[in-house]
Amino acid sequence: MSKDHGAYPAKPLADAFVESLASEKGYSPNTCRAYSADLKEFLAFLSPPDDTEHPVCLDDISVIAIRGYLAFLHKKKMDKSTVSRKLSVLRSFFRYLEKRGIMTGNPARAVLSPKIGRKIPAFLSVDDMFRLLDASTGDTLLDLRNRAIFETIYSTGIRVSEAAGLDAAHVETDERVFRVYGKGAKERVVPVGKKALASIAAYRTRLFEETGIGVEEGPLFLNKNRGRLTTRSMDRILKQTALRCGLTVSLSPHALRHSFATHMLDAGADLRTVQEILGHKSLSTTQKYTHVSMDKLMEVYDHAHPRK
Repeated sequence: MSKDHGAYPAKPLADAFVESLASEKGYSPNTCRAYSADLKEFLAFLSPPDDTEHPVCLDDISVIAIRGYLAFLHKKKMDKSTVSRKLSVLRSFFRYLEKRGIMTGNPARAVLSPKIGRKIPAFLSVDDMFRLLDASTGDTLLDLRNRAIFETIYSTGIRVSEAAGLDAAHVETDERVFRVYGKGAKERVVPVGKKALASIAAYRTRLFEETGIGVEEGPLFLNKNRGRLTTRSMDRILKQTALRCGLTVSLSPHALRHSFATHMLDAGADLRTVQEILGHKSLSTTQKYTHVSMDKLMEVYDHAHPRK
């Protein structure tokens, strides 16, 4: 660490780092808040109790201090994936300081991440997925909207935040694609199925008939007050629908994305194609969906093994 900078208070630097995530990398407000909360927790751990006169400085941050912080998190019985994420935030923060010449060396780089077993993401079987989609059978405006939401996420595999951020103008019906703005405000083109497009058309047509809002006008999915529907509302609607049709698994809109990826790969889709559709930077992120159902496994086994 530079002698000139060691006495710098860490909090203003952490705030500047979080601001750079939004301005330079296009991170979402939710992601920036999560980074800020993790850094505040780390600095609070290093701060002497009830001592506001001596803020944490860069000199106070060392490999030993970071290891002590991780031990503190483990004592709280925090999930290993959460601990790993918090360590990753620290690495990013110190890398930011390195690039600006404020620090020499990254103390978090020498700290090993906790080993995390690969978790199979929650997903629905094809039968249960169809059961969920077919549960939205009503003919009211909200019924049509809810079915369109579920059909959209399952048809495209987009994130719930991306679904909430869709505008009606992002739907290109003739080309059967969406223009989606994902993490970092990056645009990608995603194919969409005919059933999802039909559900969207039915919803938007009814919306126009009842409210006069144009078919290609404003946010794609609206709440009762004609504002953009939030991710939290989508989560609540999905849980209510799953309960109504008797699904006992804990469901979130992300499970529909997981189901899309799993069903595509189980049916023989190319891994890199699915990676592109999902908007994953790394192929390893997509590979977690390559688990196959036992039925598929037995089918391949029975077909291929010479001595059954």
